[in-house]
Amino acid sequence: MTGRRNNLKIYNDVAANWWSDEIRWVRTLKNLVPGRLKWFDKLTDWQGKSVLDLGCAGGFMAEALAHKGARVSGIDPAQDAIQAAKQHAKTSDLDITYDVGVGEHMPYSDDTFDIVVCVDVLEHVRDLSQVLAEVARVLKPGGLFLYDTINRNPIARLATITVAEDVLRLLPKGTHDPAMFIKPRELRTAIMNAGLTVGPQTGLGPRGLNRQFDITFGPLPFKTVLYMGMARFPKVAPLGRSIFNHDD
Repeated sequence: MTGRRNNLKIYNDVAANWWSDEIRWVRTLKNLVPGRLKWFDKLTDWQGKSVLDLGCAGGFMAEALAHKGARVSGIDPAQDAIQAAKQHAKTSDLDITYDVGVGEHMPYSDDTFDIVVCVDVLEHVRDLSQVLAEVARVLKPGGLFLYDTINRNPIARLATITVAEDVLRLLPKGTHDPAMFIKPRELRTAIMNAGLTVGPQTGLGPRGLNRQFDITFGPLPFKTVLYMGMARFPKVAPLGRSIFNHDD
């Protein structure tokens, strides 16, 4: 699909109000962060780790990780959203580095980050294999890749396109192209092809309502619609990036 689908302009369009809590779909993105971290927090200790938030938009995840003691960088192609992220971090006295750029060509040296976090991104990128290759390149030996994305099946299409976009307007109409959704087994294969060791996956979805009657999120046992996962860049021999022993 082309045209109105996979519309990434939305992140720049609302940049001025990203942190205002006035826009329901932006609040939905904000509400997803603690749900993701309920699972991610079990996989790593963020304190003192160098972390890249790949596809950071206006900075919800980046700031949450900075509050956990991580040294955070964020990158996103939405220039206005990046500017909003920079301004909010400054106002909040958070030392976060933000860059404008895309996952296919990241402006970072090899072996830079302990962790790459990539949420609400992989179902939007032009070249999934290239993005994953870049993730592997910028990770340090033994580094973690933490992600979430959307499964590709009729139920996921119904939930994310028909219900979330068209009926409930939890996201702007045209945010996603269902043809770009990724089955878990496809993503595991792509991750392995990038040289990463695949770890566990789990579902992500609605768990309740908050005081604003917005949906709250958390881990789920099924991966039918949204799912999260982790992978690790294997340890390498001293003379190159060749794989040797790895413990998940």
